[in-house]
Amino acid sequence: MANRTDPSAKSIRGTNPQNLVEKIVRSKIYQNTYWKEQCFRLTAETLVDKAMELDYIGGTFGGNRKPSPFMCLVMKMLQIQPEKEIVIEFIKNDDYKYVRILGAFYLRLTGTDTDVYQYLEPLYNDYRKLRRKLADGNYALTHVDEVIDELLTKDYSCDIAMPRIKKRWTLEATGSLELRKSALEEDFEEEEEKEENDQLDGMDDEIHDRDYYRGRSPVRERDRDRRRDSHRYRDHDYDRDYDRDRDYDRERGHGRERDRNRDRDRDRDRYRLRDEKDLGRDRGRDRRERDRGRRRSYSRSRSRSRDREGGDNRKRHGRSSMSPRRRDGHDEHGTREESKKKKEKKEKKTDGTDHPDPEIAEANRLRASLGLKPLKM
Repeated sequence: MANRTDPSAKSIRGTNPQNLVEKIVRSKIYQNTYWKEQCFRLTAETLVDKAMELDYIGGTFGGNRKPSPFMCLVMKMLQIQPEKEIVIEFIKNDDYKYVRILGAFYLRLTGTDTDVYQYLEPLYNDYRKLRRKLADGNYALTHVDEVIDELLTKDYSCDIAMPRIKKRWTLEATGSLELRKSALEEDFEEEEEKEENDQLDGMDDEIHDRDYYRGRSPVRERDRDRRRDSHRYRDHDYDRDYDRDRDYDRERGHGRERDRNRDRDRDRDRYRLRDEKDLGRDRGRDRRERDRGRRRSYSRSRSRSRDREGGDNRKRHGRSSMSPRRRDGHDEHGTREESKKKKEKKEKKTDGTDHPDPEIAEANRLRASLGLKPLKM
């Protein structure tokens, strides 16, 4: 009977409120001495007195995982299910910080998403110290705002699984929750206003000093207005001329691009024809070189055979007497002229003017007139 939920209590998240605490932890709480002695027959009014006696928060601790009085009171609130106004009064209590944490913890387990953000986020401004009992039995120092952040962001707190809630930006997008307003926003606005006023005061002082030293004569103001008007008209004329020049440059650019493309196509055709002509000339030159090489090899073979025959004749007639022509001076002169003609003929042959290719022969004649060596092609 002592562990049964109040018959007038409503189900939370579709289940018995006490089922929000896991069964193992719940059974340990039912077996705890603090639960049996201090939490028996507590009501919403008398629960506040027990909450004021708390001096630390925590879950289970020690070797046998003994539950803390804080968890026992949370379990009692789930059992009796106090009204929402009482829980809100717990949260707004500024004198007893552990009472505030107890109300915030219960609201996090049973409240809606909007109520959780609406009533727990203002507690971020509470920086009072709290004692927390760890699982090994030792104490650690924490603060109220850290516990609130743990309730809003973590999945577990004091060995109890926290129900899932929607993210704040999701509730803001649906219009269920207003934008969060920081407590320091007013201070920031005051600082910004103060800085703006200081800047304006500094600018006013500077303008006043400048006007004081320069003076504000009507003639000077008239000249300044005239210069401003002239600059305005000049800028207008410049913009108009700039737009007209830009349109003209755009049209010229299109025509210039067409001419450039036409010249590029014409140069490409010219280079292709020149390459084809050079290729044909190279092929003809290669063919002529092959023919010339064949003729040279044939002439070399004939000259070798003649030299071989002439050597035999010289060996055969080496001891014979000199030709009668050499004895006569007239014959000797004629022989000299014949040898001179043969030499000139040989020189003409060697200067390349008798080349079978008319282009090469013409080039060799030109090179011979300039005193250059003939083309040996």
